[in-house]
Amino acid sequence: MKKISSLVTIAILAGVISVGVTVIASASEHPDWAYPVNPASTAVVQADAGLQHVPNSAVAFTRKQFTTIADPIPDWHPEEHPAMPDIVFKGRPPQVFSCGYCHLPTGAGRPENASIAGLPVAYFKQQMLAFRNGERPGSEPKRAPQTTMIAMAKAATDAEIDEAATYFATVKPVSYIKVVESEVVPKTIVAGWTLKRAPDGGTEPLGHRIIEMPEDFERFERRDSRTPYVAYVPVGSIKRGAEFVATGGGDKLRQCAVCHGPELRGLADVPRLAGRSPSYLMRQLYDIRSGLRTGGVSALMKPVVVNLSDEDMIAIVAYLGSLSP
Repeated sequence: MKKISSLVTIAILAGVISVGVTVIASASEHPDWAYPVNPASTAVVQADAGLQHVPNSAVAFTRKQFTTIADPIPDWHPEEHPAMPDIVFKGRPPQVFSCGYCHLPTGAGRPENASIAGLPVAYFKQQMLAFRNGERPGSEPKRAPQTTMIAMAKAATDAEIDEAATYFATVKPVSYIKVVESEVVPKTIVAGWTLKRAPDGGTEPLGHRIIEMPEDFERFERRDSRTPYVAYVPVGSIKRGAEFVATGGGDKLRQCAVCHGPELRGLADVPRLAGRSPSYLMRQLYDIRSGLRTGGVSALMKPVVVNLSDEDMIAIVAYLGSLSP
């Protein structure tokens, strides 16, 4: 065991530090459950224990390899995607880290960031420009995934962004998220900028929240692109969300399919909604409604979501997350 030193940021990004906090939405602020933050910690980085494995993978990596962002990324399932360009596989440290470390080689992403597989090239570039120009700061300034993305967008060259956009556009999106309606959920702590089951166990009422977490935290920590997730949503929210999306919810919301396609899998340069992380989608709707996300076509989305309550948005993202990408 060794103390955290200059590698603290890398270790935190890798998700090896976990600290218990209360994650209950506040009526006057952004919903904490959608914006988990790793509090300050005195935890230690675990020693390397030799080669590690994940299910259905023929390769193996050491802990150092899947917790160090500056090295070539761990690729547990190389058969799932085409050859990665350098910007995705190893980046250009220390200025630009590899895209595939946080978003994974398949672009599947994780709850703390985004699924970027299959995104239109033009949309991908548009959003990188928005990050670069300060048009996607996010509602929680302490979230490292957001601040890291902003720094990467500012440091990346246009050529690198084009290379990454072209690569991820060719990868077929998949989802390993299971959306479950429930009134009661496991108690959670924050770990790796997402939620995990509290080590002492126990349950608590879900209330007006979504609790999304990896079902197997070790696979999550090892950055396995096939890590299964569960998103607990309020009872009845999937049906209510489906009605919102199909009908527009009266005068509250325009029909999503008009811009995002009949199956909500994207249309032209408009991104896919189906099968994406409910936590991620909630952050985007909240940031757009609050006026913090303004880049690209976000200005067109603002009047679409401005009349939605938090409960409306929870229902919508619960439904979207339950769909096949």
